[in-house]
Amino acid sequence: MEVRPLEDGTLIERARAGDAGAYEELVRLHSDIAFRTAYLLTGSAADAEEVAQDGFVNAFRALGSFRAGAPFRPWLLSIVANQARNRRRAAGRRVRMELRTMSEARSATGPTSPEDVAEQRATRQALFEAVESLEEDDRLVVSSRYFLELSSQETAAALGIAEGTVKSRLSRALAKLKRRLDGNR
Repeated sequence: MEVRPLEDGTLIERARAGDAGAYEELVRLHSDIAFRTAYLLTGSAADAEEVAQDGFVNAFRALGSFRAGAPFRPWLLSIVANQARNRRRAAGRRVRMELRTMSEARSATGPTSPEDVAEQRATRQALFEAVESLEEDDRLVVSSRYFLELSSQETAAALGIAEGTVKSRLSRALAKLKRRLDGNR
């Protein structure tokens, strides 16, 4: 069970009452996921930093309209995602996503052989290329759920779509990925 929503609710109420430290704590708690969401949508670390900052400023200004008891994170991520989409539209450029290399092998049994490392890199590269080859809507939903590890609700809020749409796009996108990866063997 996650304790964050209760903690967020308390911080939000304190921020609404003028406690700047409470909002700073909310920013600290959610800055990483806000940046990653912005990066997913902009494809640029510099743009993502600005988008995340602007998203927090806009969220602060809109705290009065935040529904008490609602989860803060999906609400914030929808603001950040809207900010990112607006930035992308204004700049007139397509999202070019650069996926970061996943963490090193989690083997607790000792060092991985060079052959295993090479095979893991090749597998990751094939997966990243397959994800990048998906249409933008599919790529965004797969990246949100699996690379950012957002819930269906958070993905829906971040992408501005219904949760059912997230599930159907994800199902279709995973089927496409499976066909593409099976075709490479």
